[in-house]
Amino acid sequence: MTITPPSYPTARLRRTRQSSAIRSLVRENTLTVDDLIWPVFIRDGEGVEEPIPSMPGVMRRSVDKIVEAAREAADLGIPVICLFPYTDPSLKTEDCAEAWNPENLSNRATRAIKAAVPEIAVMTDVALDPYNINGHDGFVVDGKILNDETVEALVKQALSQAEAGADIIGPSDMMDGRIGAIRTALEAQGHQNTMLLSYAAKYASAFYGPFRDAVGASGALKGDKSTYQMDPANSDEALRLVARDIDEGADMVMVKPGMPYLDICRRVKDRFGVPTYAYQVSGEYAMIQGAAQNGWIDGEKAMFESLMAFKRAGCDGILTYFAPAVARKLSQR
Repeated sequence: MTITPPSYPTARLRRTRQSSAIRSLVRENTLTVDDLIWPVFIRDGEGVEEPIPSMPGVMRRSVDKIVEAAREAADLGIPVICLFPYTDPSLKTEDCAEAWNPENLSNRATRAIKAAVPEIAVMTDVALDPYNINGHDGFVVDGKILNDETVEALVKQALSQAEAGADIIGPSDMMDGRIGAIRTALEAQGHQNTMLLSYAAKYASAFYGPFRDAVGASGALKGDKSTYQMDPANSDEALRLVARDIDEGADMVMVKPGMPYLDICRRVKDRFGVPTYAYQVSGEYAMIQGAAQNGWIDGEKAMFESLMAFKRAGCDGILTYFAPAVARKLSQR
């Protein structure tokens, strides 16, 4: 029901904006540290913290440094850290077998974090692109991305991550049927409590460029991902995808990218009422950081405003590279 306020001067809507205390009292949405998932990048080596030029302030870290980052996150109150591997090019193959290697970067980092910082939840990424010599999220044959064969590989990858101790598995590949297949396999192998946060509405976006630099997929990618990621012109399709993934066993769903797709976030939350997340992707982060570093915007204010937009759109949480910076600022307020 819509209530029309009385007319001026009976209604002076500025009354509730006149001071910080009053604005806080009537604020409709609140951002807290509990809303944050911190994506981090892993690489081989020891004692390594390697800056990513296209993502100012973000680094690839060796496993020992990832453990330190997880401890920092837990101390700041960040509930979840999400792992993305930068795979040595020599390990990238047509069959992507490194994806389910028990000793791959992601699995080693998961075990190390759970041993050292058990209180933080670990989320992992299920997709073949970090391990694929072609840079795609699925197997490529004669220029086409194979769906069902890819799903079989994704199941093996998900099981290896669950066995390493991942709390949340994030299938980001956009293959048809992968949520149901992964859920069935997890149940059969005794991983009933492993959660699935499905990248249910992932768009074929121009905003992923810096991320592909970070995981070393930019140079490998042949063609684009438009045959499996969503058309940016579509929104009704996103609802069908979310409905399917919930039916197949997703515990939570994600919209990706974030700010250009806030309308999708709102439609998903309103329609399904399930835990709904968005990924503030690398391009979004890089634009804010780049503009801030050039003095064109106030970086801190833009960071908070952008994250509040997700909350206003109905998101229960946000994957963001700003997570530690936001958590530190929130602790000072």
